[in-house]
Amino acid sequence: MTGPRPARPVRLGPRAVVALVLVGAIGLMAFGWPLLASGTSAGVAHPQDAPWLFAVLLVLLVGVAVATVADGGLDAKAVAMLGVLAAVGAALRPLGAGTAGLEPMFFLMVLSGRVLGPGFGFVLGSVTMFASALLTGGVGPWMPFQMLSMGWFAMGAGLLPGAERLRGRGELLMLAGYGFVAAFAYGTIMNLYGWTIVPGQASGISFVPGDPLGENLVRFLAYCLATSLGWDLGRAALTVVLTLAIGPTLLKALRRATRRAAFEAPVTFEAPER
Repeated sequence: MTGPRPARPVRLGPRAVVALVLVGAIGLMAFGWPLLASGTSAGVAHPQDAPWLFAVLLVLLVGVAVATVADGGLDAKAVAMLGVLAAVGAALRPLGAGTAGLEPMFFLMVLSGRVLGPGFGFVLGSVTMFASALLTGGVGPWMPFQMLSMGWFAMGAGLLPGAERLRGRGELLMLAGYGFVAAFAYGTIMNLYGWTIVPGQASGISFVPGDPLGENLVRFLAYCLATSLGWDLGRAALTVVLTLAIGPTLLKALRRATRRAAFEAPVTFEAPER
């Protein structure tokens, strides 16, 4: 007697990999180019990037989804699950936003990315952040950067090893550890966006356009420690607690739904009996 068929994540084919690499390269340039710009460059601040980045990001998100469909990894059932999880994540975000960095949506992104794979995770993270911004009125020049960061956050969980073999306490500890580290990484990358738009002041932690990269990175580290360490710690701690407490139940539910959806099962049509 055989056990239940293991849940397989949404497959990531070659077209989807190319699309994700392209998104990642553009995202890194969008976050980091002010560090490399000269002090005389016009418009070093990020707010001027946001409309262009948002337009490009939407196109690339559609590109990732279309590439995944073309590779046979995304069908109507996966899109329906994407909508449900994005709605739940968007509803979770307001529960803790503004309170010491307590953001419960992060643990859902970790578990969803783990079960459903990196491509699905990236689209889910970006769409969830977009939906939550509309829900909470948090639309602004920071939104496309948040979408990218959350997409990377959820995608990273899908890239963790042992997706089809590792189960139990070992998997939970791995996911909790990833959630802790990635929550800090999310805060750090968003700090990079915010730090470069703060006007230069007589402060040792301010961004100075045109200064050597090493000196600006030292100031950036000091900026993170001084302004967001407590916030990031709250986000990371809550992600760990929720992953360990609710993770077993939610992982089983997601894997059961994935097995029943049978994303890669071929669709056949039979003629009606006469």
